[in-house]
Amino acid sequence: MSLNQLIYPAIISMIISGSAFAKEKQGVTYLNPQGVNSKLPFSEAVEVDRQLILSGKIGISSETKKLVKGGFSAETKQTLINIKETLERYNYQMSDVVKCTVILTDINNFPEFNEIYKKAFSFPYPARTTFAVDALALNAKIEIECLAVK
Repeated sequence: MSLNQLIYPAIISMIISGSAFAKEKQGVTYLNPQGVNSKLPFSEAVEVDRQLILSGKIGISSETKKLVKGGFSAETKQTLINIKETLERYNYQMSDVVKCTVILTDINNFPEFNEIYKKAFSFPYPARTTFAVDALALNAKIEIECLAVK
């Protein structure tokens, strides 16, 4: 049996079943609290065994549902608050975070980011990747995604 004969039926099955395929995976839970991301095509978090994978967070106020005012520093602090609240919602803590991916719209904000980040996490710090892009959703200045492990 050729590799194509094995792969094509699996791909067709995945296309036909769409997201239902992923929901059938044992040990995978898609977490979407009511009202959070209800209209967006992604899960707030996915738990796989003892790992919690968070979708990217930006500095949106939970009260106003808009980016916080005050520029980069305020957005960064709010983003980290949003991460902490999401982790806690699923019984994880900031100390459970093992990896962060940080996306900035201005790499010149990196030193300021580092100072704020050091207050949210403690040694030993999570592994981290940081890079800059031209733009983020809702004109945010920073987005952070995390992986936590219990």
